[in-house]
Amino acid sequence: MTSPSPALDPGPRLRVRGIDKRYAVPVLTAVDLDLAPGEIHALMGANGAGKSTLSRIVAGLTPLDAGAMTLEGVPYVPRRRRDAERAGVQLVMQELHVIPTLSVAENLFLDDLPRRAGFVDRAALATRATAALTTVGLGGLDPRTPAGDLGIGQRHLVALAAALVRSCRVLILDEPTAALTAGEIAIVFAQLERLRAAGAAILYISHRLEEIRRIADRITVLRDGRVVGTRAAAGASMDDMVALMTGGGVSPRVDRAATGAAAPNVANGVALRVEHLTRGIRVRDVSFAVHRGEILGLAGLVGAGRTETLRAIVGADRPDAGTIRRGDGPPLRLRSPSDAVRAGIGLIPEDRQAQALLLPLPVRTNLTLAALPRFARARWWIDGSREGAAAERVRGDLDVRSRGVEQPVGELSGGNQQKVVIGRWLLRDCDVLLVDEPTRGIDVAAKAGVHRALADLAARGTALVVVSSEHEELMAICDRIAVLSAGRLVATFERDAFTEEALLAAAFSEHAR
Repeated sequence: MTSPSPALDPGPRLRVRGIDKRYAVPVLTAVDLDLAPGEIHALMGANGAGKSTLSRIVAGLTPLDAGAMTLEGVPYVPRRRRDAERAGVQLVMQELHVIPTLSVAENLFLDDLPRRAGFVDRAALATRATAALTTVGLGGLDPRTPAGDLGIGQRHLVALAAALVRSCRVLILDEPTAALTAGEIAIVFAQLERLRAAGAAILYISHRLEEIRRIADRITVLRDGRVVGTRAAAGASMDDMVALMTGGGVSPRVDRAATGAAAPNVANGVALRVEHLTRGIRVRDVSFAVHRGEILGLAGLVGAGRTETLRAIVGADRPDAGTIRRGDGPPLRLRSPSDAVRAGIGLIPEDRQAQALLLPLPVRTNLTLAALPRFARARWWIDGSREGAAAERVRGDLDVRSRGVEQPVGELSGGNQQKVVIGRWLLRDCDVLLVDEPTRGIDVAAKAGVHRALADLAARGTALVVVSSEHEELMAICDRIAVLSAGRLVATFERDAFTEEALLAAAFSEHAR
């Protein structure tokens, strides 16, 4: 009887070498990463570190600028998502692409619908869908249910089920548990263990260190688009991870006076008071106050509940509990953003193009939209000359670079579009302004202009609450910074306590338990 040949090391399932990606600035630089068969490899990093960009490159959604990848030793060059899926590389994104008007079953098998005599075999589709849903704990869900009727947690589980029904040599999960309950997380983890036992390689992107310790084998940390360290998950500490993500240095304080606004006088009084605001698991018992002339920052990781908090305040999403007050006045009943505007509270949403601007219409219309009654003549008619003069004045004050106020706002750069949105609230002269990601997607020069505009609003006595994923931005423009972690407000820092390390440690605090 001959002795068996020694097993050969098959090498990594996926090998990433020297990956570069650049937009206006470098997003990924010389990134190396290996995923072994049967391994769950966690990827961590602060917001903007490049985690999602790397996952999109591996999944064929974003082309790389330089570098190479191999899948089981064979060159791997996916030009689109379908190429990756055919190679057995599946991605479950944090921002789900579920088609709400199609059924759950159709979303699961959209590119592989069973057919009979040229028509979709509905019975076979339902049977296959029920089997797939059972693997993620949704066996009781009617597969004919429109996907748009599902809650966010159920949609995430459906997206995971859709990945699991395909060939799965590599599975990439981007913040898979951010919207799930403890029971749903247990179901997901059971499936990951099954896949690991079957030899799949799993890239697990998460901010939740306690989950990573529980499920992962190794952790790789990205900082500013570069790999800065790989550790065994079992021995990883929160302090070690924060040090890797920040570089261990202390971020310098920036005096807000340098942005053109004087420090606010707290004696001016409270402009907005939020008490015990709650909406599902994304906003949990949040309370804070912001004073007239103050800029209060809201920091936190992706999924911490920052945007959801702003939306609940203005009535865009109906809160489950909590009270909103203007100063020490009676509770407000805000059932919609229109109610909030009438109460003197404005919102600049995160997606300016989809949620704030009327792109085909001129700069003038977009600037005056919230203040049209000021330009009314005989109730139903708009005084065009007064409206145009006001729009031109704001355009000049904010240095909006356009051919004039009649140019369609959709033709402007992102930074100038954002100035138009801010200018709208300058004209409306609201007392409280909530600002979500004010400089996302705009260049450095435009950022400086937006920061000056926000500082000018504060100098006029407006109370601002600013959400940003960039801690450096918040430390530059804010008087205080409140930190949300897993839906809870866990800490508030005065200017003399602003450091990157303190903000990150607070942001991870609810995930470290």
